[in-house]
Amino acid sequence: QVQLVESGGGWVQPGGSLRLSCAASGSRFLFNTMGWYRQTPGKERELVADTTRGSRTNYGDSVKGRFTISRDNASNTVYLQMNNLKPEDTALYYCKAITIQTSYWGQGTQVTVSS
Repeated sequence: QVQLVESGGGWVQPGGSLRLSCAASGSRFLFNTMGWYRQTPGKERELVADTTRGSRTNYGDSVKGRFTISRDNASNTVYLQMNNLKPEDTALYYCKAITIQTSYWGQGTQVTVSS
């Protein structure tokens, strides 16, 4: 079955950096768009960034200029480099991978930004 394995979350002080990784496996179909979403209690899940196999990228307004998404198609891995982190970036971050058939979600990795 399809698995999305996320890593790289944790605690960081404001202004710091973290790098998230998500490795997808187990699909008969290509993973087309892969990306990251985040959610805090009481709020809807929101797009952080996503990228296509052709490396076209899309970012949420609140992270533009601070976060960079990239992917390795050979290993079906997507990365999120997060710089200049702010307390409002604190959330549970979810990886999402989309095939022609359906979409899949990871279990989430916590990012906490505080002093």
